[in-house]
Amino acid sequence: MKTGKLKQILLITDGCSNQGEDPIAMAALAMEQGITVNVIGVMEHDTIEERGMQEIEDIALSGGGVSQVVYAQALAQTVQMVTKKAMTQTLQGVVNKELQQILGKSKTVEDLPPEKRGEVMEVVDELGETVELEVLILVDTSASMKHKLPTVKEALIDLSLSLNARSGENKYAVFVFPGKKKEVEKLLDWTPRLESLTTIFSKLSTGGITPTGPALKEAIHYFKNKRSLRGLISHDDEYFEESI
Repeated sequence: MKTGKLKQILLITDGCSNQGEDPIAMAALAMEQGITVNVIGVMEHDTIEERGMQEIEDIALSGGGVSQVVYAQALAQTVQMVTKKAMTQTLQGVVNKELQQILGKSKTVEDLPPEKRGEVMEVVDELGETVELEVLILVDTSASMKHKLPTVKEALIDLSLSLNARSGENKYAVFVFPGKKKEVEKLLDWTPRLESLTTIFSKLSTGGITPTGPALKEAIHYFKNKRSLRGLISHDDEYFEESI
């Protein structure tokens, strides 16, 4: 099996999109390009309205990822759990496709005898520790998120600290939507550590609109442009989508 990079978009929001492209269609486009889309809905004392809940689930479903709705206090553990669960889910999908090539199209990990299944899951766990991971984080900064942003900042720093215990390389980038002057704004370029968010987050302004679709579209372009630039320099990049 080839090794490569896992690419994830982590969307953190508390409501429905209300401007620009359909976020569910954008998530499907990301999935087509080998980028998993995970969504965390953040509640405070109230609940997220039904339409928002449905959108969160549908974006993750279209993006082949994981969705979870949580109270702000539990955000740190949830960000870590969703990211790791999505890694395992993606890696297991890769392993299943490898098995199908060997055993036939209808075979998956679940079809193996218990002892073999255990061995395969050990491989998945090992890959989860060693594979390179790129996570582009999209943070909703619409007006209703204002009081939740300090919690988001702490959760993302905790994520960085937790995942940096792996032996595999991690890279994170952070975008916010809406930005000060446009729908989506890059807050942090690719970095292995998120500690610098401590100074940046306090300066964020919040606005009324929620352009989730444009934010996902910008994230896809950002991954694509990064890969294209790297391709000009080196032709030996391997991605998981090339092996499945």
